[in-house]
Amino acid sequence: MQIDILGAESRGVRGLSCVVEAAGRTILIDPGLALGYERHGLLPHPAQVAVGERVRWKIMRALERASDVVISHLHGDHVPLPDANPYQLSARRVAPLCQETRFWVKGDRGLSSHMIDRRAGLSKALRRDLPSADGRNEGPLSFSSPVPHGQPDTHLGAVMMTRIEDAGTVFVHGSDIQLLDAEAVSLILAWAPDIALVGGPPLYLSGLMGPSLRQRAFQNAARLARRVDTLILDHHLLRCEEGLSWLDRLSSATRRLVICAADYMKRPRHLLEARRDALYREMPVPSGWHTAYARGEVSTDGYRRYVDRCA
Repeated sequence: MQIDILGAESRGVRGLSCVVEAAGRTILIDPGLALGYERHGLLPHPAQVAVGERVRWKIMRALERASDVVISHLHGDHVPLPDANPYQLSARRVAPLCQETRFWVKGDRGLSSHMIDRRAGLSKALRRDLPSADGRNEGPLSFSSPVPHGQPDTHLGAVMMTRIEDAGTVFVHGSDIQLLDAEAVSLILAWAPDIALVGGPPLYLSGLMGPSLRQRAFQNAARLARRVDTLILDHHLLRCEEGLSWLDRLSSATRRLVICAADYMKRPRHLLEARRDALYREMPVPSGWHTAYARGEVSTDGYRRYVDRCA
């Protein structure tokens, strides 16, 4: 089994996309990405945009060769979008690449009406049916029934987790569970993964993540760390630099090495979302750059050194 993590917060973008080569299949999970549209009152820095361009390119190349595409849920950093902004991945752009690919998509159960509409719009843009994969098993693939996107019973709805087994090795992708629901964590452990890639808690949302939720997430992460050989935590967790110290504290408490996506891929950690205001101070952005970029009038050529570091 070979796992290539294409995009995640420690790799410079929002998302949790990966390619898994297993059982003679090429399985692309969550082929989307985003940059927080506005943070600290600032649009994405051109250095972030340059990294996002590279990740989009990698996802599109993966789509060309994928036998299977898995979509854990319909948020814009996990799926190509019919109405993508300049920093996301357009569904119409990728449609010609995946007409023969098998799709495994989170069903309507546990989705908001807006996400159900987005699912229908994606199906139309891709020009193909997207049957529900919730709870299904096929060959090396198993999919969970809906589990909470973070805390249970919120407007964020539900996500679908994925298990892949090949030659005795088990990989689990637990997108956006945020380690806030004990039953979702128990399901991962019941799947007995050797390697798990899981979305951690959104520590950057200080108004949401009070002490009790932080403790819950830490306890659930510790349960995983003690029983999974390679635990990779990323995504929401690393939208602030506090997430790195949280990983260190978890490793110390469990005496197990817990890593992020960049660590797994043996690349430097680049938390560009967390450093957006610092990027603006280090490399001021010309007035009107984002409008010109959206029109195709300027490029990211002057910021490509970040691409080589992150992607």
